[in-house]
Amino acid sequence: MRVLMVTWEYPPVVVGGLGRHVHALARELTAAGHEVVVLSRQPPGTDAGTHPTVDEYVAGIRVLRAAEDPAHLQFGRDMVAWTLAMGHTLIRTALTRLGSWRPDVVHAHDWLAAHAAVALADVLDAPLVATIHATEAGRHAGWLSAPLNRQVHSVEWWLANRADTVITCSEAMRTEAATLFELDPARIAVVHNGIDAHRWRIRGSRAAAVRATYAPGGGPLLMYLGRLEYEKGVQDLIAALPRIRRRHPGTRLLVAGTGTQREFLLTEARRHRVRRSIDFLGHLPDADLSPLLVAVDAVVLPSRYEPFGIVALEAAAAGARIVASTAGGLGEIVRDGETGLSFAPADVRGLADAVGTALDDPAAGAVRARAARARLAKDFDWAHIAARTADVYAAAPHGGPRELPRPKIPTGNVLHTATR
Repeated sequence: MRVLMVTWEYPPVVVGGLGRHVHALARELTAAGHEVVVLSRQPPGTDAGTHPTVDEYVAGIRVLRAAEDPAHLQFGRDMVAWTLAMGHTLIRTALTRLGSWRPDVVHAHDWLAAHAAVALADVLDAPLVATIHATEAGRHAGWLSAPLNRQVHSVEWWLANRADTVITCSEAMRTEAATLFELDPARIAVVHNGIDAHRWRIRGSRAAAVRATYAPGGGPLLMYLGRLEYEKGVQDLIAALPRIRRRHPGTRLLVAGTGTQREFLLTEARRHRVRRSIDFLGHLPDADLSPLLVAVDAVVLPSRYEPFGIVALEAAAAGARIVASTAGGLGEIVRDGETGLSFAPADVRGLADAVGTALDDPAAGAVRARAARARLAKDFDWAHIAARTADVYAAAPHGGPRELPRPKIPTGNVLHTATR
């Protein structure tokens, strides 16, 4: 099949897990014999003078990297305007560079790609498949209280309802999307994210050296990795740390990642009097993350909202012991007592107890870690995921262009309102 993927991030422009997902999926579809064109953007803050539009083949994948338009727009400050401008340059780039090439399917990744993907599916006369990686309502616990929240939600609703088929990365997200966007669940296919497990294997000597650096006193060592945003629940892990340290004196926490909540988390660490027990490491490349994942006694993922939880796969691939909340997709990846230990989202006491149990019995944790890693080849292998995605493409109906009204957004909590 000829596949046009439309995405707002693609390596080397990577904001979160979406960019890695699209890259791995494009690679595996290409390896399976499909013809893939990825339409994405140049790094933020650049322009056509410093980073002109590039049309190149990378590992068999045709990649169109569109230059940013001249307007002085910033994602964080002018989100909607910036997104519209990006959509404009993606559409213009595709229509002027693709020539006579026509896709059998257009695959949009998240709401930021909606305007470009819908327009291109209409103009190029192809079915539209949309992957909803997360939702604005989910990220804000069901609340769409600010104008920007409602604007983003309305674009998500439009993309989901215009798409001929919707993909979500977990059963939890399938239910969420059906509820929020008033979709028939039969129109939603579940296709998990994947992992290249072999990339996370490291030598034990590297892990030992890392452990000596961060736990010189020999105490227990915990780690969080991911974005520093409120829905990731790092504040709950910090709140649980005093209780964990009382049960296991000397426990230290490593926090790897960046995000808007870093200063808030530093304040929380001081408020709970554990600032000296936490190392904020910032963004780390995979080569530096791998030995850390093996060196620590447990990787703790305390998300309050998590559509999938690819970091859980990365931790499992490295052989780490995992303690995770049951939020969204994490509850499907981490099977309590089998591939890790679980607790309810935002349950600080439950979090502390689960970590305590993990630290009490390292041998049992090692058994769970081996089970988690063994499961990767069966359920989260990228070749299988690409084949499943190709099946979704082939089965997608071709509904053609459709004009849709604006969604009615209830006041109050949209998730709770929609499910009453």
